[in-house]
Amino acid sequence: MAVVSSLLVKAMLGLSLSVMMLLPWFSLAIDIHYVREMAAQNNVSCILVFGDSSVDPGNNNVLPTTMKSNFPPYGKDFFNGLPTGRFSNGRLASDFIAEAVGYRNIVPAFLDPKLKLEDLPHGVSFASAATGYDDFTANISNVLPVSRQIEYFEHYKIHMRKLMGEERAEFVIRNALYIISMGTNDFLQNYYLDSTRPKQFTVQQYQNFLLSRMTRDIQVIHRLGGRRIVVVGVPPLGCMPLVKTLYSQANCVASLNRVSFSFNAKLLHQLNTLKTNLHLKTAFVDAYGSILRAVIHPAKYGFEEGRKGCCGTGAVEYGDSCRGMETCKDSSKYVFWDAVHPSEKMYKIIADAALDSVTKELTA
Repeated sequence: MAVVSSLLVKAMLGLSLSVMMLLPWFSLAIDIHYVREMAAQNNVSCILVFGDSSVDPGNNNVLPTTMKSNFPPYGKDFFNGLPTGRFSNGRLASDFIAEAVGYRNIVPAFLDPKLKLEDLPHGVSFASAATGYDDFTANISNVLPVSRQIEYFEHYKIHMRKLMGEERAEFVIRNALYIISMGTNDFLQNYYLDSTRPKQFTVQQYQNFLLSRMTRDIQVIHRLGGRRIVVVGVPPLGCMPLVKTLYSQANCVASLNRVSFSFNAKLLHQLNTLKTNLHLKTAFVDAYGSILRAVIHPAKYGFEEGRKGCCGTGAVEYGDSCRGMETCKDSSKYVFWDAVHPSEKMYKIIADAALDSVTKELTA
């Protein structure tokens, strides 16, 4: 673990102190009553979510794609132990955020055929596992690009106007928290596996391209009424069990972690620019720091295993290759659920970090 710590320090070199300050060493103790008070005082109306598998509660279930998780052992620790399409053993960070601000204890999938009209005011997720800021990333797996997710958001607005009238619907839209969480697949399933983008961009150029796509998406969401934007940074790609297996390394792959860290630094800078130019309320969620700290010092967060996932061998299985596999006895002891995705407990830690960022922004 000392080797990983050394690599982390090296990854930080050359980055601004303001970014490094996003990396506290201990988990946050979130006061739920305070969060709900701040949400009420600032008229936070609901949670609307865009992104990939980190926030997809099951939209991919109805898509013609292999990127699904609506089968056991996924959902092992969800309510009633049922798989929902969430790529985890239980709830996602977006679910915990919704519960904390005083709404329902999950954020449902917009494409869920069981979703009722009266559920819409409480918030929904338009996210699609395996997507990214780059539309080409979504095309690889035949999932929803962000442009399509935003189209569904426009459908959501139409339903809301019919349900509660234009004035009230616009109030809900303007006061919602918009969570955007993606980027992992742009690098791991696109840039580092497909030959198309590397022929067009260096890694640094591709990072800038992704940021230009994120900027476009936020501008469209702003035009449609969004004023409070929460962006989740890319996790430490090199610490994913699958990546370590592919690179034949026991410790985190430093080169990929540097890509994650530098991209997040650029993302934060761009988000601050958009905040000023569009007069937005913005919050950045440091998923990189939260996961990396848990991987390096699992015991500090109540974990016992930060190197592999709970599903199967924990080294390669995710999605369909995790289907029907045996799992660890206690997933709450694992940072990762499968070889790619965090466990429910890790998502709760990320949610707490998000809530801390959001409440600071709302009270600024």
